[in-house]
Amino acid sequence: MLNVERPYPPLLRRPAYPASPRAREALESHINELMKLGVLRNFGHNEEVEVTTPVIITWNNDKSRMVGYFRALNTYTIPDRFPIHRIHETLNQLSKAKFITYIDSLKGFHQNFSTPHARKLLRIIAHCGIYEYLRMPFGIENAPSHYQRMMNTIFPHELSDRWLIIYIYDIIICSETWKFYLERLSLVLRKIIQVNMKISLEKFNFGFHELKALGH
Repeated sequence: MLNVERPYPPLLRRPAYPASPRAREALESHINELMKLGVLRNFGHNEEVEVTTPVIITWNNDKSRMVGYFRALNTYTIPDRFPIHRIHETLNQLSKAKFITYIDSLKGFHQNFSTPHARKLLRIIAHCGIYEYLRMPFGIENAPSHYQRMMNTIFPHELSDRWLIIYIYDIIICSETWKFYLERLSLVLRKIIQVNMKISLEKFNFGFHELKALGH
């Protein structure tokens, strides 16, 4: 998932960034929410810390978003070359389908557990303390490859039979007939339930003849 050669460069031990009172309040809110969801844990005072990444708040109108400044960590991370599906190949598969279902994996990377080794590198720092990611955060160099590997493990036969397409968060079911469509949709949903995957109901589109996906 995440590997950096030792000894860890000093640049990977970063202090918390200054934050305005408004940004501090937003940071605390995001951190508390992620802790409730089991994505973060409070880092113990007696535990050894070698890597810390500062987090900041970005704003879109009045909506805040917590962002980890992982540039230094990504610079020293050994790349994971696991292949991501190419968009043009995916579009070729879609062009042959008569019935299409689009499922969006909710907060996709957060559904992927971090390994104990990776957690040591995924410690963030803010004005209110140090926290450790128990699940993969956004903005990490190898997050897409690791997530794709996880999804390929869950749906190996469906992908090899070329009626299921997975591109990062996008899960697309392709069918030539309504009968196959219902069978395949049922199979995919059963597996999603089995592995306790969360999906976005707002972005669940099923049974379409045409559908905008992957930006096309």
